[in-house]
Amino acid sequence: MFVQQQKKLQYNNWIRSFSLASTLAASLLISSSLHAAPAEKLDLTLSQHSQNKIKTLLNDPKIWKQIPKQVTLCVYSPNGEHGEAFQQATSYISELPRIVRIAKQYGVNMNITRPSNLQLKIDLDYPKLKQNASTMVTLKVYTNEAVLTEDFRSKRCDGAGISNLRARQFNPFVGSIDAIGALQNYKQLTSVIQLLAHPKFDDKMINHDYEVVGVVPLGAAYIMVSDRNINTLAKAAGRKIAVFSFDPTQKKLAQNVGAQAISVDLATVGPKFNNREVEIMAGPAILFDPLELHKGMTDKSGKIAGGIIRFPVVQVTGTLIMHRNKFPAGMGPIAREIISKQLQPAFDFVDKIEKDIPEKYWMDIYESEKPGYMRLMREARIQMTKEGYYDKDMMKLLKQVRCSQQPTHFECALNDE
Repeated sequence: MFVQQQKKLQYNNWIRSFSLASTLAASLLISSSLHAAPAEKLDLTLSQHSQNKIKTLLNDPKIWKQIPKQVTLCVYSPNGEHGEAFQQATSYISELPRIVRIAKQYGVNMNITRPSNLQLKIDLDYPKLKQNASTMVTLKVYTNEAVLTEDFRSKRCDGAGISNLRARQFNPFVGSIDAIGALQNYKQLTSVIQLLAHPKFDDKMINHDYEVVGVVPLGAAYIMVSDRNINTLAKAAGRKIAVFSFDPTQKKLAQNVGAQAISVDLATVGPKFNNREVEIMAGPAILFDPLELHKGMTDKSGKIAGGIIRFPVVQVTGTLIMHRNKFPAGMGPIAREIISKQLQPAFDFVDKIEKDIPEKYWMDIYESEKPGYMRLMREARIQMTKEGYYDKDMMKLLKQVRCSQQPTHFECALNDE
């Protein structure tokens, strides 16, 4: 039960954004309505560049021939289609009547019906070109992200929303956003996501058959320890640290600080930390309550023995990705711009979760120690970039963002990253 609760909280926020991608995928089949005035829940305003692209796509007969009759979009909900996460995700369907009205303004007659809880049928008619099309959009709900990822790879899913750690295999450039120490705050992350929505990065969003159509924030990852004496990276030497088996960079980092890497997954990381089988783990604040991590930070007498080091080491993100040949050409850039404008609710959610953790569990490090942390993470990041774990172009972009906001930082005078 606690694992289901953990998953629900971890992905609840970005599921809502993925549902946005699902709605966009449906409406973007005609690429007609996404430069509309803001609706109640979504900001659908677009740049002039995207507005012009939409008009061009609408009047291209070839685009109409690319509209698929069937689309499967894979979504994550720990309790299935009747769970709270999925219900919140599909709440965006309430915006469809507004999209229908906006489409009409551009000469497109759109009719949307919902044959079942997991299906949307979209009928389109464009009298100007005497074109029409129908698409059945099916939402496939998963309770296991690993299975979802594999089904996307094998094309059982036309589009999917997955954690960036897993998405790295499909797009190493975007998958490197979560590099250690590469983004130190949410302002920097916002800048990166919005930059990636710019047309100049369109080519970088594509890797073979895969195209990233959005990036969404999940919150900063913090080091969590069962012993407050582990208050520097140097003191992690010889300690047992949890690493996710599907992310080789975590194991590499553990080796770099001389720690003993213990393989975990979402189902085992909490119990192992709480039972002291691992002494160190990293994760966003949304793991704290559902995994009952306070147990791993409390000794037998009830005294606080461990804590959360209030210093972000990674900005955790989710990736919305699709198979390019299944959707009309040109919808990806429009979706990226739309999704990049839906970030504030995600950050508000993360902020609330972090503030809900009692102050007694947080640990602060001295300001004088922070440069040392940054240097250690920077050295690890450079090493792993050289070894091919991180994308060089993304590392350059992330540094540009950091230095644009902190130009006096020591690294800004260096050119080795």
